[in-house]
Amino acid sequence: MARKPSARPRGTATEPDVDGLTPEQAAEELEALAREIARHDTLYYSKDAPEVSDAEYDALRARNAAIEARFPDLVRIDSPSQRIGAAPTTGFGKVTHAVPMLSLDNAFSDDEVTEFVARVRRFLKLADDDEVALMAEPKIDGLSISLRYEDGRFVLGATRGDGTTGENVTANLRTLDDIPDRLRGKGWPAVLEVRGEVYMRKSEFLALNARQVRAGAKPFANPRNAAAGSLRQLDSSITATRRLGFFGYAWGEVSEPLGTTLKEARDRLASWGFTLNAGKLCTDVGAALAFYRDQETGRAGLDYDIDGVVYKVNRLDWVSRLGQVSRSPRWAIAYKFAAERAQTMLEKIEIQVGRTGTLTPVAHLTPVTVGGVVVSRATLHNEDEIKRKDIREGDTVVVQRAGDVIPQVVEVIIEKRPKGSRPFHFPDKCPRCGSLAVREEGEVAWRCTGGLICPAQAVERLKHFVSRDAFDIEGLGGKHIEAFWNDKLIATPGDIFRLADRRDEIASREGWGEKSADNLFAAIAQRRRIGLDRFIYALGIRQVGEATARLLARTYHDFDTWRRAMAAAEDRTSDAYAELTDIDGIGPSMADDILGFFAEPHNQDVLDDLDGLLDITAVAAPKTSGSPFAGKTVVFTGTLSTLGRKEAKARAEALGAKVAGSVSKKTDYVVVGADAGSKAKKAAELGVTVLSEDEWREMAGL
Repeated sequence: MARKPSARPRGTATEPDVDGLTPEQAAEELEALAREIARHDTLYYSKDAPEVSDAEYDALRARNAAIEARFPDLVRIDSPSQRIGAAPTTGFGKVTHAVPMLSLDNAFSDDEVTEFVARVRRFLKLADDDEVALMAEPKIDGLSISLRYEDGRFVLGATRGDGTTGENVTANLRTLDDIPDRLRGKGWPAVLEVRGEVYMRKSEFLALNARQVRAGAKPFANPRNAAAGSLRQLDSSITATRRLGFFGYAWGEVSEPLGTTLKEARDRLASWGFTLNAGKLCTDVGAALAFYRDQETGRAGLDYDIDGVVYKVNRLDWVSRLGQVSRSPRWAIAYKFAAERAQTMLEKIEIQVGRTGTLTPVAHLTPVTVGGVVVSRATLHNEDEIKRKDIREGDTVVVQRAGDVIPQVVEVIIEKRPKGSRPFHFPDKCPRCGSLAVREEGEVAWRCTGGLICPAQAVERLKHFVSRDAFDIEGLGGKHIEAFWNDKLIATPGDIFRLADRRDEIASREGWGEKSADNLFAAIAQRRRIGLDRFIYALGIRQVGEATARLLARTYHDFDTWRRAMAAAEDRTSDAYAELTDIDGIGPSMADDILGFFAEPHNQDVLDDLDGLLDITAVAAPKTSGSPFAGKTVVFTGTLSTLGRKEAKARAEALGAKVAGSVSKKTDYVVVGADAGSKAKKAAELGVTVLSEDEWREMAGL
């Protein structure tokens, strides 16, 4: 099965860590998480050579999901929550999935499973006593596969790939005894796409590794890697010797429905010749959790690996209504087994300075292996976290890879604390420039007040400017930025686009040369044209992540319009300010940071400079063909009787609408439910079209 966000040990809450992050820390961490997870995806999906355990990998996704939930405006274009797997490798032909192969969100505790069911109830507007039956299935640790049958015959098999495009491994899949070449029985659809997991039994894995050793070849790390490597053999006769298994559990494209419930559909798949893992229909959360306990207890006795339990809503009409969010369905969740921990010594606490001046404490550890990975650093997040856990230099601490690109310190082993230990005192001066560090009221972070005179902030801002999701200048990494800044080759973002004027100087630098210098200048030249959304993100404005940058670009469309609107919005009583704060997800605090950026003369100079150097292209609002709501702004108010507010918003956005939180002159439709208040009144005053819930449903084709 595809990898998913992580299992943190039950009973260990990471929420305080997330709650303690500042927007700047969150943005920096999400950037690092996106980069790290993408690397592991490539190793896992495309190269079958993962460097970390599933629990450690899953932990990265868990942290990413937790931060995005806390800071939804910082969701990145390349966020792991927006993609599935990795791009397919080039050894096989490509297959585009007719229906995307989604991944799953995770639950990490009993309470989160309970909350999953509660979310389903809220989304569907169910009563507390309405039964929400779940199909519980063991989560197989294998390789996700899609099998296409036409008129009962197996015609195509493909890997998940990136969820949209996979690899054609039909010939290799034909060698598996568990995959029927022709369907049994009757009643199967003309087109049937069955999805499931290819895996290797533990007994076969041990036998395979024994053969590998005898042949002088490298043994496989685990059954999942062995299964993936076996399925990707260019010679299908080699795959045939590996004795792979297959469990079916879902479907993609079908020419007719498979039933009204998941259980009914599973029974039909089994009758047509597919092997399905033992699932159980659970009529309440208690039964679902009991199934999890049984699987956790009995997993060691199985001849194949499982790493958790998957819960799916049983009613297929509800599944259709629930739909999906980005890469994951709303109607399913995976409850993973616990992650690993280890003890080690915290040798010292170092304070790092981010691009917005945030001081972040990092623990330097005596290297220790956690789940097969050597760990030597861990994040401590902020002063409050250090105080809450009473973390001191010299402490023996428990570390887990359950949340960060660098791991977390979970707790201190007080009984092992050395005599004479002293509490850690957070510095009140920046360790890089010596400027005063302040902690503003209501904030958890200390911040360097040095601004542009602080070398750490200047360098980090330039690093952010050229990062992958900003200008993405190939060959201009963090070390080059630091070196060029130290040698006064660059001081502002615009200087990057003037580096070609110093070609000879750069070409003569150690480690460079004429060819590498020319490659760099070519890469810089390619980035002189950039979309407004990426440009806004590259500026590094506090609280403005990729998602907010996209919203701003969608709202204002082009660079000149955006600048003029921000200048006008300086007047907090103006229509321009109202339009800014009306953007869904942008509140007064974020608006203040955006306008604060424009209020600084130096930033205006940077914008003027870049405007003369770059072609900043306009961003058009997305349109949905044939939808009456495409490109329209919709506001919901009052209580809707047939569906919840989240479902209504999801439906509107799927039709190409922008959902706003308040009514303005630019609002196109206001959908009113019961007890509609001031928004309905304001719509009438402004002459905005008002729709009843039934009228909206009719227009939306519901």
